[in-house]
Amino acid sequence: MKTQQQWIEQRNALNIEQRAFLNGEYTAAVDGKTLEVVNPATDEIIANIARCQAADVDCAVDYARQAFKQGEWSQIAPAARKDVLLKFAALIDDNIEELALLETLDTGKPIAHSVSTDIPGAAKSIRWYAEAIDKVYGEVAPTEKDVHAFISHQAIGVVAAVVPWNFPLWIGCWKLGPALAAGNSVILKPSEKSSLTAIFLGKLANQAGIPAGVFQVITGYGYEAGEALARHDDVDCITFTGSTRVAGHLMIASGETNLKRVWAEAGGKNANIVFEDYADLERAAAETAAGCFYNQGEVCVAATRLLVHESIKDVFIDKVISAAQSFMPKDPMDPTSSMGALIDREHKEKVLDYVKLGQEAGATLRCGGDVVGDGAFIAPVILDNVDNSMRVAQEEIFGPVLCVIPFKTEQEAIEIANDSKYGLGAALWSDNINRVHRVAKQLQAGSVWVNNYNEGDMTVPFGGFKMSGNGRDKSIHAIEKFTETKTTWIRLQP
Repeated sequence: MKTQQQWIEQRNALNIEQRAFLNGEYTAAVDGKTLEVVNPATDEIIANIARCQAADVDCAVDYARQAFKQGEWSQIAPAARKDVLLKFAALIDDNIEELALLETLDTGKPIAHSVSTDIPGAAKSIRWYAEAIDKVYGEVAPTEKDVHAFISHQAIGVVAAVVPWNFPLWIGCWKLGPALAAGNSVILKPSEKSSLTAIFLGKLANQAGIPAGVFQVITGYGYEAGEALARHDDVDCITFTGSTRVAGHLMIASGETNLKRVWAEAGGKNANIVFEDYADLERAAAETAAGCFYNQGEVCVAATRLLVHESIKDVFIDKVISAAQSFMPKDPMDPTSSMGALIDREHKEKVLDYVKLGQEAGATLRCGGDVVGDGAFIAPVILDNVDNSMRVAQEEIFGPVLCVIPFKTEQEAIEIANDSKYGLGAALWSDNINRVHRVAKQLQAGSVWVNNYNEGDMTVPFGGFKMSGNGRDKSIHAIEKFTETKTTWIRLQP
């Protein structure tokens, strides 16, 4: 790992590409407009990226449709797409330091996390789907003897991937991997707050041999470029990660236009349940802190509701407070930093407003809060004695705020955990095998972790129940979301 000074020197030498990537070329917005990119750790402007709008989206969709129809990507053998995507993944690995630096400058996350987790995770996502695509088979239906019926899966067409600012490249590649592997043309729309790594992917796509129009990057505001994609009649599918509010809006836009598929991974207010029979409270406390405070708490599946049995609550909270000390904010360019800045000043104020709301409702502030000075920094917050009906327990804060909710019985813990409009993730800590299975079956969440928090890899799907969305990223299941299922029924002649 480079030193802080070495990272700073590399940052000073950066030549940041700021244009959108359309039809194999970098290009300014049609009207020449740009928007500022601010480093949330220093408040300095680091770039002015293209502010794409409807005219730019029209061009991108036209290019994507032309590429899809021409078939240079959509019609080639899956093994051929695999070779190109493996090169694409290798190029991400080859450029890991520059991509990591761009991610940290853009989002405020620690450089150690960008270089060790986010960028390698993005490459692994592309590589996993490259390896998977020529191993996905169709089916033959069990029909009568004079019929041959087979079920095939074909690329859906033009896919718009709208991704958030918390893990821009990693989540982007969760969607690019299966969509490209299946043969689609993909338009990547990053958040206006975190577009730099997506832009950088354009030149890597060219180097890998992805045909022009097959992969494009549209930058700009959600209400302009994102809205144009959502309402475009020639976009066949939108895959989205972000807020529940925007997910609902995308579904409305689909219903009012061409009924494009909308696969949404939305918000979460995830329950982390610690039972009194779990022996290793030190480990549970460490993972509880990491589960809530990693990536500044800007994680849709963050463990923001801690449900802890009343008999161990005070002892356990003391341990979590101690574990939280390892997440004190520092300059994200410092390789020893484990917590950086929130995405911007506006979001910082929103998070601090929630902390005040919790206190006004009766919660006790045990630690953390505002960090005065440059940058959007907040120290890890723990609110004790939270009631699950409070807004801080029901609404997604998307920051480093842990809400502690005591419970008396197993059934009460289950009821509190499920008393949420969300259902993305949940965890439980117990050494009782019967309790583990009993509780896990009743938790309403797309992912349930037992005696760990947020472990996993590309082999398992990720997504939620209820208002946490309807899509699934990762695993073979994601490929299905970017294909149409076709039945071909053949009547055999005697």
